[in-house]
Amino acid sequence: MVRCSDGSLYTGISTDVERRFSEHEAMQQRGGVKRGAKYFLGRRPLAVVFCEGGHNRISASRREAQIKQLPAHAKRALLGAQPSG
Repeated sequence: MVRCSDGSLYTGISTDVERRFSEHEAMQQRGGVKRGAKYFLGRRPLAVVFCEGGHNRISASRREAQIKQLPAHAKRALLGAQPSG
């Protein structure tokens, strides 16, 4: 999940989180190739705040769908439950 400048949380999947975050950041720049999510056209990505590993493409897509269905308070609870390190 990515925290955005408007306080919202964006959920997506990627095989390379750092690359994907950079693509989202590039949505804010003029010109060049923009490969980030359209969600970031109106808001700026601030930081990756939650990341789960250990999924293949199918299970990652299912988990993404589960998280997207959660209300905001449940997403915030996920952030607090993530082990640090």
